[in-house]
Amino acid sequence: MTQEVTQHDDPFAISEARIRAGRAIRDISHAVVGRHAPDALLDEVAESLNALSSRLTGLTPRTRASENFQQRNNEAQVQDGGTFTTYPDRPYSGTASPLGLDLRVVRDGDEVVAYFELRAAHEGAPTRSHGGIVSAVIDDVFGFVLQLNHVMGFTGELTVRYEAGTPIGRPLQLRARMERKEGRKIFMTGEILDGETRTATARAIFIERTNV
Repeated sequence: MTQEVTQHDDPFAISEARIRAGRAIRDISHAVVGRHAPDALLDEVAESLNALSSRLTGLTPRTRASENFQQRNNEAQVQDGGTFTTYPDRPYSGTASPLGLDLRVVRDGDEVVAYFELRAAHEGAPTRSHGGIVSAVIDDVFGFVLQLNHVMGFTGELTVRYEAGTPIGRPLQLRARMERKEGRKIFMTGEILDGETRTATARAIFIERTNV
């Protein structure tokens, strides 16, 4: 029996099956990169994934809801110590995203704190994260600062200073906050911490979205 798929899915109403699929894609990416595998097994992986990809691409295209999903996200009230949620397809914090980083994002007073651990497929230089992953996770977590402050916006400028290598395979935290707001400009700062070591700092200007 064919299951009907609506053109505009509710981005917050995603099935557990989609979340499991996203997690499985993340896991196999890290397994392929991070393990010594014989060519025969890698060929089997490629054949299986190509077959699944062909089945998926033949289905009805899927888009997010026409309603403003960012506005719905910002309406969620997060108490101090509480955990933020977002639409599951969101890179890199979405639970169903194949690009997900399995972030746990919580409120700490006026700050947002993301707890995470980078894995094999995130590696750039040996034992260190690729710099693009570092900037991407910072940009994504700044989005939760918007949610905390009940404002909608988009990235206007992001500056990242790499102070040390951000390691893979270690627990990390990213702390971020809003410093001030001037007109439509929202100024934010943040840093990634490996224990007591600060590996990256960032400054950003987000532009408040007014056409909602």
